[in-house]
Amino acid sequence: MTLTRRHVLRASTAALVGLLAVRAAAQPASEDVSPRQTQADDYTRYELLDPASASFRILYEVTATTPGARFFWNPIRKGSIASNESVSDPASGRPLKFIEVSGTEAKANGLGNAETDTRYIQIELPRPVPKEGEIRLLIDKTYKDEKSYFTEEKTGLIVFSRSLGIKRNSVVLPPGYEVVSCNYPSQVVTETGSAGARLRLSFMNIGPDAVSYAIKARRLK
Repeated sequence: MTLTRRHVLRASTAALVGLLAVRAAAQPASEDVSPRQTQADDYTRYELLDPASASFRILYEVTATTPGARFFWNPIRKGSIASNESVSDPASGRPLKFIEVSGTEAKANGLGNAETDTRYIQIELPRPVPKEGEIRLLIDKTYKDEKSYFTEEKTGLIVFSRSLGIKRNSVVLPPGYEVVSCNYPSQVVTETGSAGARLRLSFMNIGPDAVSYAIKARRLK
């Protein structure tokens, strides 16, 4: 049988379509079309409140750097109960709008690598992050976490023990307490404010992994 030019074109087209279909089937479907959130210059300050409350205030400073982003997401640590949340723009001092969302909602709203079993503070940025630019944020919240902050029954010492992934951190003791032990090299200074004199321990993590930070303190006699 003699093949006409039309037959050859049809055969070539069918072969090309079949090849493209095979390649498409071989490639895994992309579940994450949103860019990963990027950030820089993180600093966290933990202010230990009344030991009986098992609560501590967190002041988290961070720079949003994802180009074009309209939101920034801050995860709520699993096992911690968050309250007294607020967010502000340090450049202007103005409060920023935010809501608490589920991991599923955060993913749908643009956080491609959101964990579905985690809740997030979704912050509306004052403007889109410019290309090669940044937006600084101050997140203020209080956590209650009896596994991270508690009083030892036998010794009466207060303990703050927590895995800290941010590179720069400080922990402020309640007024009237002194350090008994600290498991990581830290700078210790005295702060004086409206709450009275308090000790602040600061450190910088230069390693690739989170620091399992643990402090023990006692009340001054």
